[in-house]
This record gives sequence, C-alpha cells and structure tokens, in this order.
Amino acid sequence: MSQPIGSPVSIGNLDASQLGPQPTHLPEDHPDVEAKSRIDAGEEPLDVAHDLPASSLAWALLADEAFDEGRKVDSYAYARVGYHRGLDALRQAGWRGAGPIPYSHEVNRGFLRALYALGRAAASIGEAEEAARVEKFLRESDPEAIDRIAADLR
Repeated sequence: MSQPIGSPVSIGNLDASQLGPQPTHLPEDHPDVEAKSRIDAGEEPLDVAHDLPASSLAWALLADEAFDEGRKVDSYAYARVGYHRGLDALRQAGWRGAGPIPYSHEVNRGFLRALYALGRAAASIGEAEEAARVEKFLRESDPEAIDRIAADLR
C-alpha cells in the first residue's frame, strides 16, 4: 500500500481535495452585487433592503447599524433575515448544507456578514448556544471569515 489508510492522497483518478463538498460560490447576478454597488454609491441600507429584499448584504448592514445603536433585538432580527435569504441563495447555487462558502468570493460576503451579525446579536441577547452554532458554521464555511469580517467592521 502506497498511502496511509487514514488520510488518502488520492482515490482512483480523484485528488483528495475533490472528495468532500466543493466550495459554493453565489452567482454574479445575486442581489448582493447590485446592493453593494448601491451602498458604495451612498444609498442607505434600509432603502436597498426595501428594493432588494433578497440581499443578505443589505440586511447584514442594517443589523450592524442596529447593533452599533444598541438595538440588539433589532440587530438579531435583521441578521436573521439576511441569514435566511442567504441560505435560500446558497441552496439555489447548489449548496447542500455542508462545505466551504469562501469569503474570498465577494458575492458570498453578504451571507457571511449576516451570519456573523446573527452570532454577535445572539450572544448579546443571551442566546449563547445559537452564538456558538453560528461561530462553528462560520469557521466551517471559511476559517478566515470571522477575522476578515471583524477587520472590515473596524
């Protein structure tokens, strides 16, 4: 046998990196693309969320604003909407509940930011178990996501 049993390098014609779920990339026509463009142009997240309710990014930004203003329950609610809109989009993009959701793919960032905001708001209102589940989900999606999002918020 040429490779250890517990950590195969290849199986048949497949490289070991091809064996698990492949990364999911939201499509370039996802509403977060337009939302980011409009927000970068100075539009308010509330107006963008109104016009593009499927945008996780708009909801994540509303969650950030509410959190910064001390409205933790509002932040939780906004983040939860963005999270669920993102789950819907990920499923449409082929995600099956597991596998990488890379932060490096810019269109994925709205969902990951909404997920981050959900965990932060959950922790702030005493939902420790949910906050832990969200942190685990974020780390499994992309191990760098939490640090990258935290840096973006500074």
